[in-house]
Amino acid sequence: MSTGHGADSAPAPNRHDDDTRTTSLPRVKRTSKGGTFSSLRVRNYRLFATGQVVSNTGTWMQRIAQDWLVLGLTGSSAAVGITTALQFLPMLLLGLYGGVIADRCPKRPLLLITQGAMGVTGLALGVLTLTGHVQVWHVYLTALALGLVTVVDNPARQAFVVEMVGPDDLRNAVSLNSANFQSARLVGPAVAGALITAVGSGWAFLLNGLSFLAPVAALLLMRTAELHKVDRAPRGKGQLREGLRHVGERPELIWPIVLVGFIGTFGFNFPIWLTAFVGDVFHGGASTYGLLNTLMAAGSLVGALLAARRGTSRLRMLVGAAAAFGALEIAAALAPSFWVFAALLVPIGMCGLTINVTANSGIQLASDPALRGRVMSLFMMVFMGGTPLGAPLVGWITDVYGPRVGFLAGGVVSLLAATGIGLVLARAGGLRLKIDLRRGRRHVAFVPREPAAAEAERLTAAA
Repeated sequence: MSTGHGADSAPAPNRHDDDTRTTSLPRVKRTSKGGTFSSLRVRNYRLFATGQVVSNTGTWMQRIAQDWLVLGLTGSSAAVGITTALQFLPMLLLGLYGGVIADRCPKRPLLLITQGAMGVTGLALGVLTLTGHVQVWHVYLTALALGLVTVVDNPARQAFVVEMVGPDDLRNAVSLNSANFQSARLVGPAVAGALITAVGSGWAFLLNGLSFLAPVAALLLMRTAELHKVDRAPRGKGQLREGLRHVGERPELIWPIVLVGFIGTFGFNFPIWLTAFVGDVFHGGASTYGLLNTLMAAGSLVGALLAARRGTSRLRMLVGAAAAFGALEIAAALAPSFWVFAALLVPIGMCGLTINVTANSGIQLASDPALRGRVMSLFMMVFMGGTPLGAPLVGWITDVYGPRVGFLAGGVVSLLAATGIGLVLARAGGLRLKIDLRRGRRHVAFVPREPAAAEAERLTAAA
């Protein structure tokens, strides 16, 4: 496999005051033949994907078991929200520092450390649960520890993808990562539900800890000579400000991050809503909770595979998916029966995945490679780190006013955010932002809206 310098994978800031404000990327010869699974032709990425599908399955088992264990220990949706908040609070407070570490350090050795540490947290919670000593504060503590590791692991893992596959297959690899995660989500909740019912939550935690042996082995087996080299950021002052300034000056970065911030904070609180709906509305058990998560995962998997086939990332698609996501959450909150509610989770999963992949791949491709870790840490900080702000509030609304009102509130905020940002972008012409990877072309553009007369003249000329 050919290797290339990472600096070729992202645009330089446009310094011309032209009307189109267009930023172009240098052409790089493609090494893949395209297709839904083109990234899997790369050996290092195949190893990475194989390890991740094993650990992701364990992660989903732990998520289901953790939510159900906290609900069983406390009987409170707010407590589930606190657990979720503690897991994502470090990302909110320290996320940008994690991005600086990811930019400074070689990512493969860094991931060996973080993936191993994640396995240890699962093993610790498994031992506590199986020995009968687990208390809710133990769950809180392990959730916080996992969140601290994630601060570094997430931006490093996101930025490592382009080093494995190169810029041409980046969008495909991001989509397949999501498909990988959602495939595990199909299996993990079902296995967790069966384990919880049969032998309790402890075995789910223990198996999750052991599952991290797979990604550690995959990282050790990689051929480092085949990685695409990216210059690491040197130590220096002002690196956080440099990353923030880079994002603030580029509309193709700032608007997706703002939108996913709203969606992540208020629209992705499914552990709170689904546990509450299962317990208070549908009067089900752990297996019902696992089924609902599996249905949402099925929709997300379909969305990921469709995203892998697309060659472009557009803000129009991002805003449209966010609006549909909010509208579907509103419909699900008002669903008259269990099966209507369950069926709506499939398109909710599709739209949520489309938001994630479109924003993730577009932001990575539009970022300077030397700043990619910091940019991705900011993206993940607002997407995941907003949860500590939204989850306790949503959990309180759900406890006080009921699951339907809690779910409805999340959908309304998501829909209003998509509508508001969509209107702002439409006025500026920003919905024409396009990142094109088809036919070997890589191009990033943010095109201001033309005056009505100029637009009419252009259309007349085209006719």
